[in-house]
Amino acid sequence: MNRKEALDSIKANIENENLIKHMLATEAIMRALARRLGEDEEEWGLTGLLHDIDMELTEGDMNIHSKLGADLARDLGASEAMAHAILCHNDRHGISRETKLDKALFCADPLTGLITAAALVRPDKKLAGLEASSVIKKIKQKSFAAGVSREQISLCSEIGLEVGEFIELGLVAMQEIDAALGL
Repeated sequence: MNRKEALDSIKANIENENLIKHMLATEAIMRALARRLGEDEEEWGLTGLLHDIDMELTEGDMNIHSKLGADLARDLGASEAMAHAILCHNDRHGISRETKLDKALFCADPLTGLITAAALVRPDKKLAGLEASSVIKKIKQKSFAAGVSREQISLCSEIGLEVGEFIELGLVAMQEIDAALGL
């Protein structure tokens, strides 16, 4: 599987443009994490890209979301490690996160929402001028982007990063693809 095949499959299964942008943002963060941690950038990026491929097919039913996604990823040629990370990024299944890939996807997933929300409250609604320090302040405000799990983001410590450096890495990764994200 290559990125084009993965993206084509996503576009065949997902209509919501914001969900696609979330998956692109997760891919960008996962690629940056792979570079930082000396992991396989292609594998990590594709895992981030594909992680929510089944969201519309499962109609957002969290009891089955990611089970179908892992199967779809396997059908596209994803490794078992990638499929496992996709499967266990949904806590509902109670499947333990064992590898760095599993843990990275789990904490990267909500970070995209926090960074996007921080950009959208800016007057220009752009990532370009957003600074990591602003996002770090926002994470401390529980009412800001209340649906974003701070606990999940903080699990970046399990892959050797402090929250501040994780936010900065994620922000820079998303800034690099700001045109694709419309931010």
